[in-house]
Amino acid sequence: MAKKRLRNQEPSEVDQTSLRHVLVVGGTLDEWQALTEVQWAQRRHELCAIASGAGATWLTLRPYERGGNSSAAAIVAAATRTIEDHDGCTVIVDWCPDGRDRLLAVIEQLRVGGLGHGRGQIDEAALADALMAPAPCEPDLTVVLGPSTRVPPSLIWELSYCELVFIDATWDLLSGPHIKHAINEYALRNRRFGGIT
Repeated sequence: MAKKRLRNQEPSEVDQTSLRHVLVVGGTLDEWQALTEVQWAQRRHELCAIASGAGATWLTLRPYERGGNSSAAAIVAAATRTIEDHDGCTVIVDWCPDGRDRLLAVIEQLRVGGLGHGRGQIDEAALADALMAPAPCEPDLTVVLGPSTRVPPSLIWELSYCELVFIDATWDLLSGPHIKHAINEYALRNRRFGGIT
């Protein structure tokens, strides 16, 4: 497998074999709302089992974008996030479809919470901790449902150190084999963490 960068560690200091956090980005808010509770439970269980089988202890699900027909209920849902444990793999369902909104909300949270204004510094480590919480690490692998010619607006922070794997599948057809394929592709990569050599 590939190398993982934990917060406050240089890539050379990190175990070469770990895959701790998988992020799956796909669908619009309306497509998410269209899933029944049973479908959501099945999807979380299946994806967690696959991520956990590859060694990941964290799985984050996030919409690709808001979508053109987002209902008021979907937009309200975008402010929510659920966290639950699935047999050793914690899944974070993050309904926020815009990485800029998420970044601004975290900066305001840190500012109000005592950082900034001379009490501390809002730096990369503080932002990473708040953006990824409760996961203790940034994603190693981000699976994007969509074309490789376009990066989703829901990704901002995660692009620095994760490996991107694009899958030609829609949200409603996402299944375990798609994630297995992405993990296998990830395992074959030599991670450079932004370096060009």
